[in-house]
Amino acid sequence: MTEEICPWALRSELELEYHDKAWGFPLHDDAMLFEMLVLETMQAGLSWTTILKKREGMKQAFDQFNPTIIQSYQEDKIAELLQDESIIRNKLKVNATISNAAAFLAVQKQYGSFDSFIWSYVDNQPIQNKFKTIEEVPAHTPLAEQISKDLKKLGFKFIGPTTVYAFMQSIGMVNDHLVTCPIHQKAATHV
Repeated sequence: MTEEICPWALRSELELEYHDKAWGFPLHDDAMLFEMLVLETMQAGLSWTTILKKREGMKQAFDQFNPTIIQSYQEDKIAELLQDESIIRNKLKVNATISNAAAFLAVQKQYGSFDSFIWSYVDNQPIQNKFKTIEEVPAHTPLAEQISKDLKKLGFKFIGPTTVYAFMQSIGMVNDHLVTCPIHQKAATHV
């Protein structure tokens, strides 16, 4: 079998770097989990390249993705964010980020960490898919649908099954690197 990188990673240098160093690798740091949750909710309807280009700007604008600070944003901060061209200026997504910060902190309090909560869905073991073509990779799965429902019950917003599945991929809960991709095995052994 010839090695062939996941085709989506070839769209830009940013995506290639993200693919090679982060996507599909198990992530357990709560601060990074929240950052990825914010980025995935911001991505809905947009390209991942757009999100990666705006990632640093969003990190600055959203107080380094600190949920404790974000949860207490008021109207003046929201107005400021909606004028900031370095971020995704969608009022629903900005408001969802604020709601999600509060929900994230509540989950941390209830479960000890968001990591414990989210990874319990896969018994702390990444799902190792063995897709051969990009067409086989699903947009969402029954597990993503269940997690989406559970997150919504906990107060999370803008978190449908497709967003949840993209989040699962981004934090390595699922390894969807194609089996032909040289990163597939690297991600699989990075547990």
